[in-house]
Amino acid sequence: MVAAHSSSRSSESAEWIICLDKRPAERSGEDVDIILARLKSVKAFERFHPSLLQQICLCGFYECLEKGITLYRQGDIGTSWYAVLSGSLDVRISETSRYQDAVTICTLGTGTAFGESILDNTPRHATIVTREFSELLRIEQREFRSLWEKYHQCMAGLLAPPYGVMESGCSADRMPDKENISNNSYVAIPNHQNKKSFIESPTKPLPKCLSQSREDNPKCILSRAPHMIRDRKYHLKTYRQCCVGTELVDWQMQQSSCIHSRAQAVACGRCCWRRGSSTTELNFQDKYLFYRFLEDEQEDAPLPSEEEAKESQEELQDTLLLLSQIGPDAHMRMILRKPPSERTADDLEIIYEELLHIKALSHLSTTVKRELAGVLIFESHANAGTVLFTQGEEGTSWYIILKGSVNVVIYAKGVVCTLHEGDDFGKLALVNDAPRAASIVLREDNCHFLRVDKEDFNRILRDVEANTVRLKEHGQDVLVLEKSLSGSRSCIHGQTSSHYKYNVMSGTPEKILEHLLEMMRLDSQFSESDMALDDFVLLHCVFMPNTQLCPVLLAQYPFYCCLCTYHAQASQGSEQEKLDYTLNNKRRVIRLVMQWGALHGDYLLEDHVSVMFMEEFLLAVSEDAKVIPVLRDQLAELQRFVKQNDDVRLTPKKHKVLLRQFSTGDDKPQKREPIRSTDEILFKVYCCDHTYTTIRVSVGASVREVLGAVSDKLGSAEDLLLVGLSSAGEKVIFKPNDVSVFSSLGTNGRLFACRRDQLDSLTPLPEQEGPNTGSLASFELMSSKDVAYHMTSYDWELFHCVHELELIYHTFGRQNVKKTTVNLDLFLRRFNEIQFWVITEVCLCSQLSKRVQLLKKFIKIAAHCKEYRNLNAFFAIIMGLSNPAVSRLSQTWEKLPSKFKKFYSEFENFMDPSRNHRAYRLAVAKLEPPIIPFMPLLIKDMTFTHEGNKTFIDNLVNFEKMRMIANTVKIVRYCRSQPFSPDSPVAGKNHPEVRNYIRHLNVMDNQRTLTQLSHRLEPRRS
Repeated sequence: MVAAHSSSRSSESAEWIICLDKRPAERSGEDVDIILARLKSVKAFERFHPSLLQQICLCGFYECLEKGITLYRQGDIGTSWYAVLSGSLDVRISETSRYQDAVTICTLGTGTAFGESILDNTPRHATIVTREFSELLRIEQREFRSLWEKYHQCMAGLLAPPYGVMESGCSADRMPDKENISNNSYVAIPNHQNKKSFIESPTKPLPKCLSQSREDNPKCILSRAPHMIRDRKYHLKTYRQCCVGTELVDWQMQQSSCIHSRAQAVACGRCCWRRGSSTTELNFQDKYLFYRFLEDEQEDAPLPSEEEAKESQEELQDTLLLLSQIGPDAHMRMILRKPPSERTADDLEIIYEELLHIKALSHLSTTVKRELAGVLIFESHANAGTVLFTQGEEGTSWYIILKGSVNVVIYAKGVVCTLHEGDDFGKLALVNDAPRAASIVLREDNCHFLRVDKEDFNRILRDVEANTVRLKEHGQDVLVLEKSLSGSRSCIHGQTSSHYKYNVMSGTPEKILEHLLEMMRLDSQFSESDMALDDFVLLHCVFMPNTQLCPVLLAQYPFYCCLCTYHAQASQGSEQEKLDYTLNNKRRVIRLVMQWGALHGDYLLEDHVSVMFMEEFLLAVSEDAKVIPVLRDQLAELQRFVKQNDDVRLTPKKHKVLLRQFSTGDDKPQKREPIRSTDEILFKVYCCDHTYTTIRVSVGASVREVLGAVSDKLGSAEDLLLVGLSSAGEKVIFKPNDVSVFSSLGTNGRLFACRRDQLDSLTPLPEQEGPNTGSLASFELMSSKDVAYHMTSYDWELFHCVHELELIYHTFGRQNVKKTTVNLDLFLRRFNEIQFWVITEVCLCSQLSKRVQLLKKFIKIAAHCKEYRNLNAFFAIIMGLSNPAVSRLSQTWEKLPSKFKKFYSEFENFMDPSRNHRAYRLAVAKLEPPIIPFMPLLIKDMTFTHEGNKTFIDNLVNFEKMRMIANTVKIVRYCRSQPFSPDSPVAGKNHPEVRNYIRHLNVMDNQRTLTQLSHRLEPRRS
């Protein structure tokens, strides 16, 4: 199960850890299933055979280590093999026997494995020290050797040399230099068999449906669209039995919903169509070009028989589905194979979009990524053990791993670490102009790389430095700008000139604000400089809190009495020029304040500093407007805004919330409103004996305030702890300064107050276990479309309540900014609630035939949610069906009609997480708002950007990082740019029942309990 919120993961984590802590002989089948569900998500095990993975579940042990713990030292004789489940560890090597001389050469992250030296009892090659709190899976030497003997063939390609094969790669497997690309064209490959880098290695046969499709394609077209294959005339010449490229693209898009764009259809065609045209185009194109199937080279080729046509149509959808999955990769490789000089603007944009999601490039600026898009070269190698380059060689290229993994090998030390997809290597030798410090050896077959050659690498570095403008004060950088083409051109006297823009890369908060104000254009509603200003307004809380921003804004607003001396730039020139300059500065600051107020909204009302600033600023503008008529329009707008905020502030609405759903407790249909941190809630806090006290506090109350309210009710002055307790018994002790802890609880979580010595006696409430019976009796009477509609309607309300700033607070840590994220927490909790609802209903259904009906119904609901563009609920439902407690019910799935199996398979492919959820991202890019996006992925994107980039560089704000995070937030803004108003299903008598049912789902969120129920329904087959 994929959870959308950290608190929801805790109970699941406790389950598999408890199972691993048991002695192997005591582990039950349920324990193994729980461990297996966890290990399947670990990168180190993703290619292990299921039976091998099951054996690991029976013999592995769990270890957790604090930061700075030495796992073993260089030279020790190993006793165990390890896989990193979370955290990271440093690999340190010493040239001497002294540990103090050891240097860190790399870091092992989540998903890596190490310790294979136990197979031959050789000493450890390095010292391993935890870099942070880390969780490991450990297998002892005897069990690991036993697994090796039994599953040698499975494991040989997954472990590092010398246990896999290590061989020297020939130069023929290397990618040709750029200047030779044109001589190694796609169609010439059969004549140059040693040039393997342009094509996928044929280590695996084509899937049956794809190899068969090359025979079935003409049959499908002849049976469905016979007019497409016919004789064509061009320049008085007849071309027999040809198709046209544009018509083939149109036909593909009509045949399958998996094909979302013409570019994707072209990519599918390149995977499958065999070219037989008389043009000089080398690859399948979306153009008016003729293509002929090789089978049609024969004169008078017979039409397909009825049986052949039927078979080909059955294969068609499977073929198109597979092509839609491999098409984007094929399209990408086709672009990367082009010489850089031949790449179009669309090609460069596709490469750039790919680079945005590569871990190794996350810290680079947008300009550098766009430069890289023009010079990157695709390189692939077929066989594990191929040496990419050798220690001591001259560095000529920088590599990024697109697919597969490599081992880093140092003479006399062996394998020191393994690099995986998204990692890079080879850059150090280029930067320092030094020999390679290690050898790089392919760890598995069919590895793909992006390569940047030394000449391009150095040129990009030079260009970056040449286009960097640094503003200094007192010898220190205070603002760093990057010069780039703006994309607009002007024509003067027949000469075309390019316009340049200066993007803020980093700077002090004050200088960034000053620069953005100067760049603001008053003659337009929106411009590129205003986009940067919007990013500043959105993220200033990270680096410039209101207590710092408000005085700076007042300082930027020039008062009328000092017009003549306001700015040094205005000291020269006429009095009128000085007046105009000062007036424009005033207008810019007013416009910024209005934008700031509009974006932050109610959050400004919660801050005393902001309220005082707005009053003082309004007074200053009012005084100026008396003598400057042009300011009166802006003044009227500012007055309306301040008055509106005053009305809200002086007559606040207090939401009395029953926290389980964070609703008003009113059963009357009403639209949800955003919850503010000042709103009051009624909430139960339990004691060890399951008695409770009801407290009334604000949503943003700290743990210290909550405990104070509890102590007042209990009349106890004892030192109490506030504990979150999940249905599985997992405990989370909250810190005194934590805020809004109510919303951080899991689906069935509850708050307990107790002394420290009572922690072990805390047990979940009976109500936390969830329902004992399913709701099938009423649920099966509800229309699937009705359920999806009301689910989407409720989810939209929750989604619409999430403020953009909550995404920022969640990413940077709400404890750090002292703000609440309650609306976002509720929306994320809803994702987990829907997931558990699906699992609960299936596991509480004892009749096989009814369970089959349930699966069908959930697949239908998912399809309708996708139709309504509620992708968050769509993902939650399909992930619920993919949960081990449901997916293991083989008897139930066997009875599911093939039509629904095919739908479910398509949905799983849509959710495929490979290549950073590429299938999902391609589909969403084509949708129009309103959209309810898959929120956990957006959260992951923002966290990825945050953790991969420093907030401050040399004490300057890293504004490029702010820009990247703001771009993700703007996706949410785009998704909500149109109101949700789909056609409502015809109102039926049970319409209110459906609405109430969807808004109050009763679920079980204990994975162990759900797994036990699943085993009772269908015991494990011997």
